[in-house]
Amino acid sequence: MLEDRDVTVSRLATNEHAESGVARRQDYLQAASSEPARSAPSLSTADDLVLLLTGGGKRHLLRLQPGRLFHSNLGKIQHDDLIDLPYGTTVYSHLGHAMLLLEPSLDDRMTRIKRNTQIIFPKDAAMILRRLNLRAGSRVIEAGAGSGALTIALAWTVAPGGRVYSYEVREDNLQVARSNLEKMGLLQHVELRAASILEGFNQTDVDALVLDLRTPWVFLDQVRAALRPGGFFVALVPTTNQVSELLHALEGSGFADITVEEVLVRAYKPVPDRLRPDDSMVGHTVFLTSARPIIDPEDPGRWLSEERKRYQARKILEERIEEEAKNRASQSSGTHNPRPKLP
Repeated sequence: MLEDRDVTVSRLATNEHAESGVARRQDYLQAASSEPARSAPSLSTADDLVLLLTGGGKRHLLRLQPGRLFHSNLGKIQHDDLIDLPYGTTVYSHLGHAMLLLEPSLDDRMTRIKRNTQIIFPKDAAMILRRLNLRAGSRVIEAGAGSGALTIALAWTVAPGGRVYSYEVREDNLQVARSNLEKMGLLQHVELRAASILEGFNQTDVDALVLDLRTPWVFLDQVRAALRPGGFFVALVPTTNQVSELLHALEGSGFADITVEEVLVRAYKPVPDRLRPDDSMVGHTVFLTSARPIIDPEDPGRWLSEERKRYQARKILEERIEEEAKNRASQSSGTHNPRPKLP
């Protein structure tokens, strides 16, 4: 009877957690439906963030304001002349130089910002967003906002209806991030906090969490407390010894589905008759370690990768062989066989 009661209580707890998850997802959908749907604009309007692309490949990001003037080495263009134009239109400066009016991409929004720190590259941000499993309505925590490049990508992905909670210990970095987010029109989707995460996060049951810190393994207890069970976690570090330290900590803290990745992107010169790689490329920038917090008090080690299990088995075998060799050596040294004297 006692076992039946325990099973019933366990099922009730599971059902309550599932119902709370469903209710939370419904809240996300309602919040998303209350905001205007994000759609690709066909015409530029006042207060739009636009991109002017020049023949030399330079990219200029500006917000259209009636009565204002855009200046460059190729000449001037009135903002009024750029409003109510279809994106993709060729426009001309007062000196006759052609420019292309485009909607800025996420890459443009991330890279053309004021920088107080090294930023996350778009190639890495794409993999981070994938590993965090983000979509409109998701709630995600970021620790280590820096200049806000990754914050921009996170907010762009979870809007509308989602929320980014970004922590940064340096007030000067936070102000730069706030200014960049405001410039990109994404500040309304982000809560910025000037605080250390040593005491933990103010949020719980979030969908995803990313740490861009020097010692992410120190904060795994805080990560588990903030993430929902089975949520998505990513840590960013630049060196292999940091990755090794983090892997040991993840294995001992109840995380599974652990991966380590590095993103390398090679661009090609778009010349049909002479297709070849660009002369330079961005090499190593950061290692992405992703994992999922799990609940398995009996044997969390069962969820380690097969490669990790094989390595552990090999180490155990090597230790046994070494121990046996030591035992044989000690036994042979303890046996004294005196040689007979020569005549």
